[in-house]
Amino acid sequence: MAAAIDADASNEEATDSAPAKRKLSGKVLVLYIALPLLVLLSAGAGVWFSGILGGHQDAQPRIAEPVFYDLPDILVNLSGPPPQHFLKMKVALQVVDQDALKRLEAELPRVLDSFQVFLRELRPEDLQGSAGMLRIKEELLRRIALAIQPPIVSDVLFKEVIVQ
Repeated sequence: MAAAIDADASNEEATDSAPAKRKLSGKVLVLYIALPLLVLLSAGAGVWFSGILGGHQDAQPRIAEPVFYDLPDILVNLSGPPPQHFLKMKVALQVVDQDALKRLEAELPRVLDSFQVFLRELRPEDLQGSAGMLRIKEELLRRIALAIQPPIVSDVLFKEVIVQ
């Protein structure tokens, strides 16, 4: 019997001297495993959906084809002291879509009238330089927007401008 007690005591000493396995606590598991894994997955999803790695290849925006309308030539006499000066312009309008062309053609007399009234008040000095042409372009675009509501013209393009 003494031998049995000695054997049990030696078994207990052997188990006590062996290193015990430690269990990971919940905080350590979350901080060192789950949180970095979540950050990596989020970053990977962000890169994928941003298109860097090929995500959303079919979601490229469709660019509408530009639609242009050529106005008839405009010829006006400019205001100011003699000698008399004339302005000849060829203008194209960029319209938002193909359906807006019908509406523009229906409203064209009103648009041309507002152009004529504005252009006849200009002096030759108003047409000098790129800043002068930009102001005229902005004013023509504003007058079109006033003549046609809601606005259907997105840009005024000068094809030819002659001051004589």
